[in-house]
Amino acid sequence: KRRGWCGVLCSARRFLHGRRNPYVAREGIPFIVAAVLGTWLAFRYLNPVFALLPLLLFGLFWMIFRDPRRQIPAVPLGVVSPVDGRVTAVDLVDRGVVQGEAHRIFISIDVLGTYTARCPVEGVIKDLNTLAAEKVVDYRTSALWVQTDEGDNVVLQFHGYRLNFAPVAFVRYGERIGQGQRCAYLRLTRVAEVHLPISARVLVEPGQRVTAGLDVIGKLPSS
Repeated sequence: KRRGWCGVLCSARRFLHGRRNPYVAREGIPFIVAAVLGTWLAFRYLNPVFALLPLLLFGLFWMIFRDPRRQIPAVPLGVVSPVDGRVTAVDLVDRGVVQGEAHRIFISIDVLGTYTARCPVEGVIKDLNTLAAEKVVDYRTSALWVQTDEGDNVVLQFHGYRLNFAPVAFVRYGERIGQGQRCAYLRLTRVAEVHLPISARVLVEPGQRVTAGLDVIGKLPSS
């Protein structure tokens, strides 16, 4: 029995801890494994009633850390939603993170939405630290700056951290990234903020629900 249980754990580890699996983010694997182990120990050595709590935790962790594969639509010059959630505001900002006037879209992130944020556009990751000396208004460290091949700048910012855990990006400066590609762990962040060039078109409005990587929230200019 011990060998059989160890085999199950090893299979689960290989299944979940690969470079990319279609179920949960790697950050959540320790929590899920601990919940599974706690459930088994309660069934094995205690009254099965005590297994309810770790079993419920397993379900909760699975929902929080879920990271399903998604078929990203091919939308030339489109800006896809970076998160699962609801649009709470759309406005203009006098000076965007990168340049001049910009459209600004706020999205309230679903706590049980996907754990991984997706890049709004295709382009190259740029370093916001290069703008610090210029004292650009509204500069934040938890932000992702993507410059498209056409030279348009799209910035994704996060704020409203739960338990003071900021999102963690797993893309590097100078790296090319695709539209809708996974780019960061959200870590239960509350709000995503997307800045688009003033010449772009915003295609969403407050109250609208959006799905990460699937719903188009804006369109960049063709030239």
